Amino acid sequence: MRKRSIPLITENSQSYTFTRRAMVVGGFQLGLSALMAGRLAYLSLSDTEKYQLLSEENRFQLVLVPPRRGWIVDRFGKPIAVNRSDYRVDLIPDQIENPDQVIAQLAQILELPPEEVDRIRKDLQVAAGYQPVAVAENLTFDKYAAVTVRLPEMPGVAPLRGFSRFYPDGAAVGHLIGYVGTANREEYKAEGKNRLLITPGFKIGKEGLEKTMEPRLRGLPGAKRLEVTAGGRLVRELSARPDTSGGQLALTIDADLQEFAARRMGNESGSVVVMDCQTGDILCMASMPAYDPNNFSDGISNMEWEMLSTDERRPLYNKTLNALYPPGSTLKPMAAIALQEAGIDPKETVHCSGGYQLGNRFFRCLGRHGTVNMHRAIAKSCNTYFYSMGRKVGIDALATVARSLGLGVKFDLPVVSQSYGTYPDTAWKKRRFEKSPRLIERPDWTESDTLNAAIGQGFVILNPLQLAVMAARIASGKDVQPRLILEKHPPAKPLPYAPEHLDAVRKAMWEVVNGDGTAGRSKLPLEGIEMGGKTGTAQVRRITGGQRGQSGDWKYRDHGLFVCFAPTSNPRYAASVVIDHGMGGSRAAAPVAKDVLTFLFDRNKAMQELVKLEQSWGGTMAERMDRQTRAFYASKGKPVPESMNRAAASAPSSADAAGVAPSTPAPIPAAAAPPSAAPAPGNSAR
Repeated sequence: MRKRSIPLITENSQSYTFTRRAMVVGGFQLGLSALMAGRLAYLSLSDTEKYQLLSEENRFQLVLVPPRRGWIVDRFGKPIAVNRSDYRVDLIPDQIENPDQVIAQLAQILELPPEEVDRIRKDLQVAAGYQPVAVAENLTFDKYAAVTVRLPEMPGVAPLRGFSRFYPDGAAVGHLIGYVGTANREEYKAEGKNRLLITPGFKIGKEGLEKTMEPRLRGLPGAKRLEVTAGGRLVRELSARPDTSGGQLALTIDADLQEFAARRMGNESGSVVVMDCQTGDILCMASMPAYDPNNFSDGISNMEWEMLSTDERRPLYNKTLNALYPPGSTLKPMAAIALQEAGIDPKETVHCSGGYQLGNRFFRCLGRHGTVNMHRAIAKSCNTYFYSMGRKVGIDALATVARSLGLGVKFDLPVVSQSYGTYPDTAWKKRRFEKSPRLIERPDWTESDTLNAAIGQGFVILNPLQLAVMAARIASGKDVQPRLILEKHPPAKPLPYAPEHLDAVRKAMWEVVNGDGTAGRSKLPLEGIEMGGKTGTAQVRRITGGQRGQSGDWKYRDHGLFVCFAPTSNPRYAASVVIDHGMGGSRAAAPVAKDVLTFLFDRNKAMQELVKLEQSWGGTMAERMDRQTRAFYASKGKPVPESMNRAAASAPSSADAAGVAPSTPAPIPAAAAPPSAAPAPGNSAR
């Protein structure tokens, strides 16, 4: 085997190898140094402006200042939604180093209940880094100052002095105005990650007019340029740009009337809608019971939410727009116009012996009215007359007039939603059957369907606003459109119906209240002013034989309805009142309408009667709501929040409420003046 030769290592070969390696390493180091020098030159020369800006951002901070929200005022300039100075504390998730320690300190300083501490912990866990977590609002200055002096030991805590939304009339305007709240993740993304929405203390409209009129009410934010240390501590404020307040929103609402109607509802569940039947202005749109928007804007507790969401009277539900009812006999004035337009002579009579026979089915009337003409049939609410005449003219003739009077129609209003129901016809039933065949046994329209629709039952289902619009159009003879925003509009056009047809219906509605009709106990207690109206009772369950649906458990009672207008000599106001499951059916609604219309003509007289009623009910609306809330907390074994005690202490008592309502709106206090001046006022039914 041949041996491998070993190269000879000499001093010269070692020197050559070392020199070559040194050149390679040196060349690499030289290239790396050149690259670094070039990069440094590039950063120093080409990107000077960029990195100077980043450096400035580390030294200076631009802080947005939330704008003051525009006021909402009534038709006379009286404030409905305003801003008031307050103190609050928030947490910024990205800046908190020890959440448990910080929350414990705040709980001790602010005297937070365990429920609120748990809520803060949960909110902090799900909050994104950009989203502030509310700790407490409407703080006293002492508590605000106590947090401020401890800021160095509580990083992530943001005490703020700003403005909060306040609703002087509380629950009376809850469903109408809505409330504001902190923007959530979806709302933040929907606005293109607008930084204003994540600014601590800034709130947006969440419901009602606060939501739909958000662009008009929001305003433009201001800004502050601050110099800070490397640790983020404030050195000084360099410059500031003031915010621009949101625009003022003037409504057609009469705030005093709105509050009166809400209070007059007492412990009932239902709605009151009042319109100017000459212009279409909505003067009142009260849905009761309701939530207090001040509580929602400040942040409602889980316990309060449970109380509201489980209440069978649905205080979270806007009954004026979203509740649908069979209107019952309140539709008989509309039917009378349709009958005349179809050629029925108002003097033609029908004999009522207690009902109407159609084939093998007997449709009952609530009385034996004998021989009646149209006038008498409306006054005594005779179903038999409308069964007979409705069958004669057919459903399509009734439906055409119903829709022209606003029934089953969606109105152009700045509201979150409307449930506008329907007044059916032959085509509607076919469409409904095609969509939901299980809900309707027979796709073809039947004569029994016509009989039910003629008295406001069967497939007919409407909301209270539509009933008020119907009353306003009948009273004025004009195609008035309901309006909530106080703006100039062209005059309403006349309805396409003969004046004598409308006049015949108005005279019959006068008889309902001022003659021997079904609402004779609801005459206006005013000299020279009379009201015309029509009662209605809507069944909520099937009743057979001689049963009545006006007693028993609350949820099984009939709904009571009433539509009206006044004065009958020259109609100016029209209204609808609906009482859910009212004791006595329509007899529960007419007295409310009487008092509400009385308020429009004589506020002192109406207020005196209201005070007597509230004393019999157990106090003012605020006092009764406070007792209900305390009883609910007690039933759950939970302590009453301190905020509730403060609110109760500042709420007006029944003695304060006994004062007489002013005949003109109260002046706005100088300390609470708005950002800009208010505009000038410019199957049987009875």
